Amino acid sequence: MERFVSIYDVIVNKISRVASVIAGLCIIIVAFIVTYEIIARGLFGSPTEWVLEVSTYLIIVAGFLGLAITLRHHAHVSVDFMTSRLSARTRCALDAVTTLLAILLFYVFMTEATDLVMASFEYNKLSPSILRFPLWIPQSSMIVGAVLLELELVRQLLDDIVMMKNGRFDKLDMSNANTVNDKEAK
Repeated sequence: MERFVSIYDVIVNKISRVASVIAGLCIIIVAFIVTYEIIARGLFGSPTEWVLEVSTYLIIVAGFLGLAITLRHHAHVSVDFMTSRLSARTRCALDAVTTLLAILLFYVFMTEATDLVMASFEYNKLSPSILRFPLWIPQSSMIVGAVLLELELVRQLLDDIVMMKNGRFDKLDMSNANTVNDKEAK
């Protein structure tokens, strides 16, 4: 099982990294087009009509594509003042349960997002702007982001299962040590 988890981890990591690069490129593009808007408006008195819409879509895409890599690096907001006091085994079991709940939650999110995108595609919903942009395109980032997050959550669940099976909680002990060191540094 550990070999499977290791191979799965490598694959999901590569996919998450590609998505994070795309998310980063979206942010860079937003920076450029907003700069263009500022110059066009400020220097030439000629505001654009498309920058706000396009930058909004790109920020949405970047946010959803960045979900998985953010989870991988434990960068999502978490409250651990209670769980940090638990034993490594108990924290691992609690992590597995909450990860399973998150998998179920994001599965529901993914199916609802798919319904939304399919309806937008089927009814040819367009943005109410001069661009008349097909809404299913930026909405699709919700599905892609949810799938990537699901893959990452499954990886995290598999890690927890392997740790509980082997009785080795090295990662959890290290994260607890880092939390204690962070508190001592303050």
